[in-house]
Amino acid sequence: MFDKILIANRGEIACRVIKSAQKMGIKTVAIYSDADKQALHVQMADEAIHIGPPPANQSYIVIDKVMDAIKQSGAQAVHPGYGFLSENAKFAEALEAAGVAFVGPPKGAIESMGDKITSKKIAQEANVSTVPGYMGLIEDADEAVKISNEVGYPVMLKASAGGGGKGMRIAWNDQEAREGFQSSKNEAANSFGDDRIFIEKFVTQPRHIEIQVLCDAHGNGVYLGERECSIQRRQQKVVEEAPSPFLDEATRKAMGEQSVALAKAVGYASAGTVEFIVDGDKNFYFLEMNTRLQVEHPVTELITGVDLVEQMIRVANGEPLSITQDDVKLQGWAIENRLYAEDPYRNFLPSIGRLTRYRPPAETKAYAPGTAPGDAGDVVVRNDTGVYEGGEISMYYDPMIAKLCTWAPTRDKAIEAMRVALDSFEVEGIGHNLPFLSAVMDHPIFIKGDMTTAFIEEQYPEGFEGVVLPEDQLKRVAAAAAAMYRVTEIRRTRVSGRMDNHERRVGKKWVVSAQDQDFAVKVKADKKGSTIKFEDGSKLRVSSNWTPGDQLATLKVGGEKLVLKVGKVPGGFRLRTRGADMTVHVRTPRQAELAMLMPEKIAPDTSKLLLCPMPGLIVKVDVAVGDEVQEGQALCTVEAMKMENILRAEKTTVVTKINAAAGDSLAVDDVIMEFE
Repeated sequence: MFDKILIANRGEIACRVIKSAQKMGIKTVAIYSDADKQALHVQMADEAIHIGPPPANQSYIVIDKVMDAIKQSGAQAVHPGYGFLSENAKFAEALEAAGVAFVGPPKGAIESMGDKITSKKIAQEANVSTVPGYMGLIEDADEAVKISNEVGYPVMLKASAGGGGKGMRIAWNDQEAREGFQSSKNEAANSFGDDRIFIEKFVTQPRHIEIQVLCDAHGNGVYLGERECSIQRRQQKVVEEAPSPFLDEATRKAMGEQSVALAKAVGYASAGTVEFIVDGDKNFYFLEMNTRLQVEHPVTELITGVDLVEQMIRVANGEPLSITQDDVKLQGWAIENRLYAEDPYRNFLPSIGRLTRYRPPAETKAYAPGTAPGDAGDVVVRNDTGVYEGGEISMYYDPMIAKLCTWAPTRDKAIEAMRVALDSFEVEGIGHNLPFLSAVMDHPIFIKGDMTTAFIEEQYPEGFEGVVLPEDQLKRVAAAAAAMYRVTEIRRTRVSGRMDNHERRVGKKWVVSAQDQDFAVKVKADKKGSTIKFEDGSKLRVSSNWTPGDQLATLKVGGEKLVLKVGKVPGGFRLRTRGADMTVHVRTPRQAELAMLMPEKIAPDTSKLLLCPMPGLIVKVDVAVGDEVQEGQALCTVEAMKMENILRAEKTTVVTKINAAAGDSLAVDDVIMEFE
């Protein structure tokens, strides 16, 4: 076995690889850019080597710099993680020439299947059903428009070397095909060092289901079930689960056997993923093969007990697989939610800054990859992360900062465990998508398992605007707020020195206002908790160990668990739970009467301004002062976290002033241009 492995990656996947290597007794080497000097993967590794400036194309994906780090460290093997150089055949070739093992598939398999154009041709030759499209190289935007018309709109423009949603655009007309081609080409060049683009038909209402395969260099191969990855935004997966709630055993077996056969056909050896589009009749169509570890691999580990990273290392060391297909048993259900540094209230635009608070829910200590999940109890919580409280979220890399996973014996229990885990996850200092993830876990379509890849687009057509809780849940929050406010008021009277008669001073009658509803309540407290009586005569019992100042409250309300993130505001709390973010006021009846007379604050008018929606770099400005622009017309392009975002006119107007130029770095809400 290897003595030392270098991880040619960063963030949570580097940390994940380090954990398995440590378990196997293998020393690890981290590499880092200027931006990652204090990163968690650097702290976890046995040693770390600096490789350059923050941009990935000047550090993490520069093969010569990574090879130099390998030489300095004396590492015998390299795990590439995912993204960056993980599917770069030239990198695998350089390692082979240097006598260093690549913890991934052979160079030939990467060339055959890692390239999406080549892999589709091979699949077609093997009589695998594929989605219609154009597999040749596309020279320019004019050719992209011509091909798109031949294939038929809508089409998807995809980076040949792409992954993780980078370099992908859906086009519904000629204008979008033209714009999407250039943006995809730019993103592909920046993210992968390869700007080749191909086009395929975009199949509407599909499900995205993928098969995990594991092969060795001795001709053995197995499939480890499937993962449902249909909930996506901008072709980037957000929620994954294993197994799929849609497949039956016969379809699973057919997809699995086909995936293994395809892998063997190209001499595959390592962990890999074969992706399919599956229609409503369970017909499946080959999309691509990812010749690397997938972001969502933890859900497969949770339902099989197989440590995929360990298996990759053993295969790279020349060992045969220790399991056969008969050994693979799918147990229970696992769900993964990706925590992104993206603001769901601002159309999921990237958010950067310092993590002033980062407290994930407690992981199940009994569980580790390679352990049968049932051995850890009825519920497993796992959080793969690469950040820590006080650390910085940089604009230079992918916005994913953690992968929160739960496992339980059934899908319903796994979903409920995820709801609690999301409510317990404290993140402050940046915009993040935790509220949106909570909303998905409560959505009827997700609960039924009826989602397609159009789920987010169809269910949130105007974007995510937060969650309005059902009245029964809001009533529980109101009861909790009343009980908590009573505690804060008693604390306040004691601190002020008025310890006598504090119960009388605090009072028992309150009006709780939340999400435009008022609940008149009466609080009756005892040593074990409080009973909250509502105007309609109903009662809810509230008990908890919460004390003023705690930012997380775990309560029992009406006999059921309720987890709240708590912030103090004048006369109440900021409470967050199940995707809802509420200012909850607790007032005396008289205060509530007076509050009804207060005028509402009017937001400033910004309709004549184009504000920068995120911290980023202006790539180009498409208009000039004096230009008349039409609704939907591109105004400028802003790049952040490896993604290009085209900002468009919201109405027909005239540009009167431009405050930014290509190359300028802007902060959130900086004024880019002004209109008539």
